[in-house]
Amino acid sequence: MWRQSVARLATAFSLGLKRHGVAALLIAGGLSACSTVTAPPPVAQGPQPGATSASASGSSADASETVKVALLLPLTGPSAGIGQSMLDAAQLALFDMAGDRFELLPRDTKGSPAGAAEAARQALAEGARLILGPLFAAEVAAVKPVAQNAGVDVLAFTNDWTQAGNGAFVMGFVPADQVGRVAGFAKSRGVSRFVVLAPRTPYGDAVVSAMQGATERLGAVAQVERYDAAVTDLSGPAKQVAQGVGQPQAVLLAEGGNRAQGLAAALAANGVSPQQVKFLGTGLWDDAQQGTAALGQEPALVGGWYAAPTPQARAAFESKFEQTYGRKPPRIATLAYDATSVAAVLSRAGGAMDRKAMTNPSGFEGLDGLFRLRANGLVERGLAVLEVAPTGARVVDAAPPSFDVLGQ
Repeated sequence: MWRQSVARLATAFSLGLKRHGVAALLIAGGLSACSTVTAPPPVAQGPQPGATSASASGSSADASETVKVALLLPLTGPSAGIGQSMLDAAQLALFDMAGDRFELLPRDTKGSPAGAAEAARQALAEGARLILGPLFAAEVAAVKPVAQNAGVDVLAFTNDWTQAGNGAFVMGFVPADQVGRVAGFAKSRGVSRFVVLAPRTPYGDAVVSAMQGATERLGAVAQVERYDAAVTDLSGPAKQVAQGVGQPQAVLLAEGGNRAQGLAAALAANGVSPQQVKFLGTGLWDDAQQGTAALGQEPALVGGWYAAPTPQARAAFESKFEQTYGRKPPRIATLAYDATSVAAVLSRAGGAMDRKAMTNPSGFEGLDGLFRLRANGLVERGLAVLEVAPTGARVVDAAPPSFDVLGQ
């Protein structure tokens, strides 16, 4: 019954944007950093979850009790623009998804670890059962012990996977799922000899580790080539690949934007032809601000593959955000929407905010597609595989409709 209940909840995210007009959302404008946001009485909401969901999660929450959830963001300081946009996205989720007994407690971290810890203490003192955010890894590290002492979990927006665990879930996009997905798709298309070309950075380390793990599972081979992250002449790293032992069938580039373009051009110039070798990317290629169309302006990258959420899944959100607030949202704004939606949906299911409720294996369907929170604190995502084209990107392998399809 619990599995069926959450399966119904998983569909609510994609339906939420269709339920409310923009006019209803405009009343949320001008919210201050110290406000308490309470959802209005639900109008034209979708089906309510199954009656057993609260007991199945082990929660004894009173269904009539107001559920308070903290939202920690940098609302002042250098990153205030990003923080405000994420707060705006959370408000869209609030009015799309929440019932009338849900309160969002936005608190300003000031973009610092000390500010984040103090914001967490304030929200917890006011009765927050769950913390959404903060944004930066150092802030998350400061908030975790505060939340642990209160027995409250954290859905953090950082993409620093090392912050996962001990009650903290990393909602940000991390390379493990991306690399495994695109490598698996390439293997299904006959690729068995990979090269991973990565800078000597923590991100490069993570990409290399993910590719080595993926190729081991797939029965493929991965050659590793590293280079100094500060190098400006990209012909050097390209020659490392070109002069390596054997011709690879695919090269994974652990770079995005201009660096990915430069590496691809240098590889092609040194004999690693995109007509013979498939170029693969990570989630860094899924940059809505530069856009995959920008990547496609480099001929060597056209036809390259990368794994990312299906762009169409968040298109309605981006359109509504721009219509409501008069500006485009940053790419990571979807994280705030999805995290707020998780909290809102669980609050409507009886107020359950415990780990069992959040980590059920069926997961949720959010703006960035299928995802589920794992016991280790990492968020597993069901990703599509996209192909770079001169005018953008096209989906060449759809995201899975459920984790059952993945056999997990």
